Amino acid sequence: MLFWRVPAPNEAMLISGSKRRRDDTQFRIVTGHGSFVLPVKQKARMLSLALREAEIAEECVTQQGILLTVRAVAVFKVGDDSVSIANAARRFLTEQDRMEELVGRIFAGHLRSIIGGLTVEQIIRERDRVSQEVKAGSHSEMEKLGIVVDALQIQEIADATGYIENLAAPHAAAVASQARIAAARADQQAAEREQEAAALKAAYERDTAIKRAGFQAETEQAAARASQAGPLAQATASHQVIDAQTELAERQARLAAQRLEAEVRRPADAEAYRQRTLAEANRDRAKAEADGNAYAERTLAQAQADANAARAESLKNGNQEVIAANRVVEVLPELAEAAARGMQGANVTVLNGTDGLNEMVAGLVSQGMAILNTLRAGTGSGQGGNDRGGDTAPGSELQTREQSRNGSAAPARRGDSEE
Repeated sequence: MLFWRVPAPNEAMLISGSKRRRDDTQFRIVTGHGSFVLPVKQKARMLSLALREAEIAEECVTQQGILLTVRAVAVFKVGDDSVSIANAARRFLTEQDRMEELVGRIFAGHLRSIIGGLTVEQIIRERDRVSQEVKAGSHSEMEKLGIVVDALQIQEIADATGYIENLAAPHAAAVASQARIAAARADQQAAEREQEAAALKAAYERDTAIKRAGFQAETEQAAARASQAGPLAQATASHQVIDAQTELAERQARLAAQRLEAEVRRPADAEAYRQRTLAEANRDRAKAEADGNAYAERTLAQAQADANAARAESLKNGNQEVIAANRVVEVLPELAEAAARGMQGANVTVLNGTDGLNEMVAGLVSQGMAILNTLRAGTGSGQGGNDRGGDTAPGSELQTREQSRNGSAAPARRGDSEE
């Protein structure tokens, strides 16, 4: 439309001649939207809200009286609020192109005043402090002008007297010394690395030469072995034949030894064992016979002595039954001797040696004694028959005397008297 005006996003449109006013201004401020501007009655002007830059190059004297040339950059713009736009419009609307110069002069004055209270060392080490103090010192003035400072940076500090260079000289010397030391160390390390590399190279060459010599020796040995392969194979074959013949001879010797063992030694050992066994058996048999004869003689002697004692007692007491038994006792040694002679010529095997022979002789004697006891029992039974017949014989009188002597006939006689 012809009378419709729209400001740019970084502009503020100032409309004068309008009855609608804000914040006690004589004009209307329009930002971010359009508005009608009546011709002849109203007039519209544009105020830039874009970012601006002011370069400052000012000679300043420090607290120490040293002259420094300080170069700084100030970044600023017109504030976005209505008050800042109104203040800036009243001061810079017709001189917007000179705004950087005017603002730069204001910052230069504050920069001189701030640096005048600091030393060179503080300025060098604390540049942010200088910037913040300059911004803080110019805040009230910038607010009156409608200016907002976004940043203030000190770019360079120049010293015509050489004070800064003198300050840096010890550090520069130390750094240079450290640089030379570092260079010397680097050269030393490089030389050491070169020496190590040379040593490694020499060692590698030595190892290569040794390996090459070893390979050459192995090649020569292989060639020598190849040239001696035929004779060596023949000698090996001969050696194997000799080993086979030796093994065959050893097997034949072992076979002959085994045959000798089976045919000669073992039968001889068996025969020797048989002869030893027979000799031991003959020895044990002779010993057993001698022991048996001695035992029989002792037993017969004891029996003879007992018979004589019994005979004497019988003759003394007139015991006829004992006299009859003595005859058997007199015959008993002859029976035992006949049994011993029969055993002497008999082929009897005694399993438990002397004890077995003693047991056999004792058995013969016990059999003789059993015969004696049987005869005694028969004699006693005959006497009993005579008693039942009512006849009194001399034997019964002997029996009566024998029983009275042994203490066993008296009760029987009392029984007979009672009957």
